[in-house]
Amino acid sequence: MSETDPIVVHELFKSFGQQKVLDGIDLCVAKSETVVILGRSGTGKSVLLKLLVGLQKPDSGSIRIHGQEISGLEMEQLNEIRKKIGFLFQDAALYDSLNVRDNVAFPLNRHTNLSEADQDKRVRELLASVGMEKDLEKMPSEISGGMQRRVGLARALALDPDILLFDEPTAGLDPITSGEIGKLILKLKQERKLTAIVVTHDIQGSKAYSDRLVVVNEGHIVMEGTLEDLQNSKDPFVVQFLSGVV
Repeated sequence: MSETDPIVVHELFKSFGQQKVLDGIDLCVAKSETVVILGRSGTGKSVLLKLLVGLQKPDSGSIRIHGQEISGLEMEQLNEIRKKIGFLFQDAALYDSLNVRDNVAFPLNRHTNLSEADQDKRVRELLASVGMEKDLEKMPSEISGGMQRRVGLARALALDPDILLFDEPTAGLDPITSGEIGKLILKLKQERKLTAIVVTHDIQGSKAYSDRLVVVNEGHIVMEGTLEDLQNSKDPFVVQFLSGVV
């Protein structure tokens, strides 16, 4: 791990009222590395992602994206950094009033000077990369949850980010669809060499694409390593978590 890694988090604290959610987190993610964050619900995993894109502010600590401290940036500077970060929200967060094509085109409209023809070409390429090229005209309400995640992923890739953040990408999906989303994450990892953080409960599914797993409990990282490392761990929480007791 290096201070020049794309994502460097140091001594990160975040509380909501009396509830301490992150209690001095240190985390580095290397270029092209995919890190999976595991932990019980409500332990700050999704909060960490929101802090990384500046949707929330930490109480204290440092967040550096490509070497730039983001905690105190003005909105204009923060937006420049956000363009390099793709974020797939848990429920895909598509715009209900826009069809699939327009959802994916939204960041291109907002942040680029591409012509309509070039935008259309880019949208078709993005949707093809996630297997959704035949559903351009459909509304979000007309496609399944798994398909919505695919469209959300295409939109997250629209500005060609080099960092991707996934918040529970397979939550609420059946095992087959979850497996398809996992394969898609692996394909992106191999083809685009993206740096990624995936917050998930799907331990077995994450085995296919993760380089490292990080277990969070009560605001602390209690362990990190491969799935095999976790399975061999004697840490009481890790043992409980892997056995599904927690």
